[in-house]
Amino acid sequence: MIRIIFLGDIVGEPGRKAVTQRLSGIKEEYGIDFIIVNGENTAGGRGISPKISIDLLRAGAAVITTGDHIWDQVEIVEYIDTEPRLLRPINYPEGTPGQGSVVLETAKGLVAVMNVQGRSFMNQPLENPFLAAEAEAKRLRDEEGAKVIFVDMHAETTSEKIAMGRALDGQVSAVVGTHTHVQTADEQIFPEGTAFLCDAGMCGPLDSILGRKAEPVIERFKKVLPTRFPVAKGVVGIRGVIVDVDETTGKALRIERFSEDYDPTKPVEK
Repeated sequence: MIRIIFLGDIVGEPGRKAVTQRLSGIKEEYGIDFIIVNGENTAGGRGISPKISIDLLRAGAAVITTGDHIWDQVEIVEYIDTEPRLLRPINYPEGTPGQGSVVLETAKGLVAVMNVQGRSFMNQPLENPFLAAEAEAKRLRDEEGAKVIFVDMHAETTSEKIAMGRALDGQVSAVVGTHTHVQTADEQIFPEGTAFLCDAGMCGPLDSILGRKAEPVIERFKKVLPTRFPVAKGVVGIRGVIVDVDETTGKALRIERFSEDYDPTKPVEK
């Protein structure tokens, strides 16, 4: 068995600090073999920088997935081709910098990670995510020899995420959603052995609206005027999912939501 933890969207400096401070402790406490994090909101709440990518990898993340904010920090365009463990959605057009999947060797065999982005209400006309994901899952199995395949489905609607999980059932080990920042309670293993959770949640301040200060967001809803949304502060909720996978078959054995709170004012337990 290989145990994988996936942490949802890391929001700004508070989320970064919580994750980098706690990753080693979480790995030891829960017997984690492989760590994946979504880092698309790590740089002030929008995008990711090369430095932040390096910091997360040094802290213990094996792979960093992203989503629709991947290009918000301009310096990432050149950097992403130099770091294969930083993924962008696989269904970007051919010729887009970076890659949408990676296969890494571990002590328990190959682990593949794929990043795919939905299209419903996402305002980005990407290629069909279902066709791209199915083709890549087949390539990872047949050409790369990977049996353990983890998919980050970055999408807005629950229906599109569930559809992706169902479409890939039996072809990948797990499909877990990101983007909406709210952890869902629908964890399950589909009939053909694929673990699924609609949304992993976020690693961001709890006293907030999706990691941002509440007041400006409320004002935007009231007045419908352009407003800046600063990242909130305070206690951080670290949210994600742990999936146990049979490394010989690639089928999920167990899925459990992960949730703990990090108080930046208290000593870190590593």
